[in-house]
Amino acid sequence: MDREFLKDKKRIVVKIGTSNVTHEETGDINLLKLDKFAQVLTDIRSRDKDVIIVSSGAIGAGRTALGIKEKPSNLKVKQACAAVGQARLMMIYQKLFSEYNQTIAQLMVTKQTLTHPISRENAQNTLGELLDMGVIPIINENDPVSTDQIQNEVFGDNDTLSAIVAELVEADLLILLSDIDGLYTDNPRTNKDAEFIELVDDVDKYMGYAKDASTTWGTGGMITKLEAAGIATRAGIDMIICNGSDVVNISRILDGKDIGTVFKAN
Repeated sequence: MDREFLKDKKRIVVKIGTSNVTHEETGDINLLKLDKFAQVLTDIRSRDKDVIIVSSGAIGAGRTALGIKEKPSNLKVKQACAAVGQARLMMIYQKLFSEYNQTIAQLMVTKQTLTHPISRENAQNTLGELLDMGVIPIINENDPVSTDQIQNEVFGDNDTLSAIVAELVEADLLILLSDIDGLYTDNPRTNKDAEFIELVDDVDKYMGYAKDASTTWGTGGMITKLEAAGIATRAGIDMIICNGSDVVNISRILDGKDIGTVFKAN
């Protein structure tokens, strides 16, 4: 598949999931990976491209900071973890991006923010102005005051949220960083014969291939990623699922390299 068209993408939303923000063994923030992430995205911004981040990991970061070893099931505990973790996560983002002289901004949203016409327009205007100023906005679900995601997993570890944000800012590419290389015909961890799918031109045809494999620390799986692909592609936005273990894959994608599964806009 010729991916030269990816070189022309100008406004990119990158979703980084909990499994890419934290260490799998402990759930604590992976500083080395986030440092490289900040470096890569700053470099992409210096190529005169707009970048928006949708970041997960607040609950996981908060619970390790509070010394909670097991994934909490109590809603109030989850919200407390999110409040602590969000502050910790943004402090780290601020420090890392400042090392590369890149200004960032934080936007906390809820489902209501993106569905109510007035608040949606306000969010759209704010994001547009930030991008015009060369700022990289970092967006997350406002878990401490909203129970939509952490109770019902509406946004699926921010997979769906990233697609809604991509539509909101009229992005032309959405990149979902995952813990596998892309979409397969089956779960590659349990089926060695699972075949990699390079191109998807109709998301509905592939929903049966989704094997929901939530991680210890996250809430998202392939099902929520395919739902995000449906939102993005119907909005005219190309989407790619790729392995986020090496965040340089983001740059490789924008250089037209064969990385991840491409979901073509329709």
